[in-house]
Amino acid sequence: MKILISNDDGYQAPGIVALFEALKDVADVEVIAPEHNNSAKSNALTLHSPLYVNRASNGFRYINGTPADCVHIALTGLLGYRPDLVVSGINNGANMGDDTIYSGTVGAAMEGYLFGVPAIAFSQVEKNWGHLESAALKARDLVLQMESQNLIGSSPWLLNVNIPNLPFGEIGHVKLCRLGRRHAAEAVITQVSPRGDTMYWIGAAGPILDEAEGTDFHATTHGHISMTPLKVDLTDHDRLGYWAQTAARMAGPAHPTPHPTAQT
Repeated sequence: MKILISNDDGYQAPGIVALFEALKDVADVEVIAPEHNNSAKSNALTLHSPLYVNRASNGFRYINGTPADCVHIALTGLLGYRPDLVVSGINNGANMGDDTIYSGTVGAAMEGYLFGVPAIAFSQVEKNWGHLESAALKARDLVLQMESQNLIGSSPWLLNVNIPNLPFGEIGHVKLCRLGRRHAAEAVITQVSPRGDTMYWIGAAGPILDEAEGTDFHATTHGHISMTPLKVDLTDHDRLGYWAQTAARMAGPAHPTPHPTAQT
C-alpha cells in the first residue's frame, strides 16, 4: 500500500508527524505538505507564482503553496507513481458541518479524489493536540480496515473523519454521519494599524445550528468518531425541476431591442 500524506497546518505540525509515525509501518508513505500553515485555503491552487519543493531533515517534502498545490504537484509528476490512498491531517481542530467548505485539510484530500484516488481527511475535534497519539492510532485502524475491505486502490471515494480528543480506550466507534450546520460567522474584527489604516480580521466561526442526531457534531459530542462521505457535485438536484421552469421562461420569445434612430 502506497500512501501520500499532506495537511494544511504545515509539514512541521505535530498532527502530520503523528500520522506519518502511525502509518509508516503499515504502508510505503510519502509526506508532501505546505511549508507554512494554510488553514481555510479550501481547494485553492497557486497559478500566478512559481512553487518550490524542498526536503526537510526528517525526509518530508514541503512546498511554498496550498494543501491542494501539494497533492496536485505530487500526483502530476513529483511522486512518479500513483498512490493507493491520499490521507490529509491530522488537523488541529474540527472540520465539521460548513467548515468542510473552507477546510484546507479537506481540500488536500479532495484533490486526491479529483485525480481518482481514494482519500481521507482526518481532524481532531479540539485544538492543541490533546491525545494526538490516540487519534493517530485510530486513523491507522481506519486505514487498515479500508484496506482489509479492498477499498484502497479501488474506485475513488472521499471521507471526512473527526476524532474526539480522548484516550484511545475512551474513543467511541465510528459513526456514519451527515454534515451538521453552523450559524453565520461572527462579525468582522477591525483594528487600526500603527500607520492609521483600518485592518480587517475574519471573525470566528458561528455557533452550531444543526447538531441533531445523525450529524457529525452530535457524534463527536458523544465521544464517537464521525465519518462523512463527501462528493464534489454541487448541483442542487432537488431544485432542478423548479429552475427548469425559470429557464424555459427565460428561453421564450425575446423582445427585439429597438435601435436608435440613425443621425444624418
